[in-house]
Amino acid sequence: MPASAFAQAVPRPVAARGPLAAAEQATIDLFRRVAPSVVFVTSKGRYRDFWTADVTEVPQGSGTGFVWDDKGHIVTNFHVIAEAAAIEVTLDDQTSLPAELVGVAPDKDLAVLRVRGGGRLPAIDVGTSADLLVGQSVFAIGNPFGLDHTLTTGVISATGRTIKAITGREIEGCIQTDAAINPGNSGGPLLDSAGRLIGINTMIQSPSGASAGIGFAVPVDIINRFVPQLINHGRLVRPVVGVNLVDDRFTRRLGYRGAMIGQVVRGGPAAAAGLRAATRARNGRVIPGDVIVAVNGKKVENTDDLLGLLESHEVGQQVVLTIVREKAQLEVRLKLAAPR
Repeated sequence: MPASAFAQAVPRPVAARGPLAAAEQATIDLFRRVAPSVVFVTSKGRYRDFWTADVTEVPQGSGTGFVWDDKGHIVTNFHVIAEAAAIEVTLDDQTSLPAELVGVAPDKDLAVLRVRGGGRLPAIDVGTSADLLVGQSVFAIGNPFGLDHTLTTGVISATGRTIKAITGREIEGCIQTDAAINPGNSGGPLLDSAGRLIGINTMIQSPSGASAGIGFAVPVDIINRFVPQLINHGRLVRPVVGVNLVDDRFTRRLGYRGAMIGQVVRGGPAAAAGLRAATRARNGRVIPGDVIVAVNGKKVENTDDLLGLLESHEVGQQVVLTIVREKAQLEVRLKLAAPR
C-alpha cells in the first residue's frame, strides 16, 4: 500500500498538567528559598613551573558551603579546604569571590571562611538536631561533581552515629541519611522539611566512592556550638583540666581503661586538685598516674571520651572527675580553665 494512503503523524496534544501535589510544591519552594544561601567552594593549589619559576593557581578540589550570617561568613567542611593555598567561593548568582580562612576545627571537620564584596548574603535558617527522628524527611543541596546547586531528598536513616574526622578523632551524634550525597556535596547543608539547617553533609560510606544511600552529616547542634568560637577565636576554645595524657595504648598495657595522666601542668586546675601524674621508679618501672574514668558520672574509656566530655562544658564550670589511684576510686572536684 503506498505511503500516501496513511495520514502523516503529528505531535500529540499536550494534556493539561494540573496543579502540583502539595508535597512537590513544598519541595520546590524549599529549594528556591534556601539555594541562595548555598555556595560552591573551590580550593586552589599553587603550581610552580620548573622552567620559568612562574607560580600559577590551579583548582585542586571542590565542595559546598553555606552562608552563616550577614557578615559574609561561610561554613564548610575542613577537609574541603585542608590543603588549599587559596580559596574561591561562587555565590548563587555565579559571582566568584576570593575567600579568607577565618578558623578551623579539624576534629569536627568544620571550617569558617569569609567573603567580602558580595553584598548582603542571605544566611541559612538554623534548626536543631537533638530532637530529630528516624524517618523524618531531609533535603541536601550541594554541588556534586561540580554540578551547580543540586537538590537530593531522603529520610533520616539513623541518629547518634559516630564517624571519624580527618584527624582520627571521633565525631559523635552524627546523622545518617539515604539522601544522595556525592563528591562535591561535602560542606553542604542537610535540611529539614521547614528548610532549616540540621547538619553539614560530611562523608559517605561506599565501595565505589559515589552515593550508596549511606551518608553522614555532622549535626547542627555541634555546628552552632563551635562555629561562633571559630569566628571569634579562629579555633576551638576547649576547657582544660591542666594535664597531658598518656597514650591510650600504653594505658591499656598497664591494665587500665580510662585516660591516664602523664603530666600535671603547674598552676592548672589538676595541680590545685592534687591529681598525680605517672612517674618512673629508679629501676625503670612505671608508676601509673591517676586514671580519669568519669566526668560528672559519665564514663571515660579513653582520651577521645575525655576530650568529648570536656568539650560539652564551658571554661569556669566545675566538674567532678572520678579517678582511679592505686586501685582505689576517688572523686575530685575542680574548675575547668581556658587553654594557655
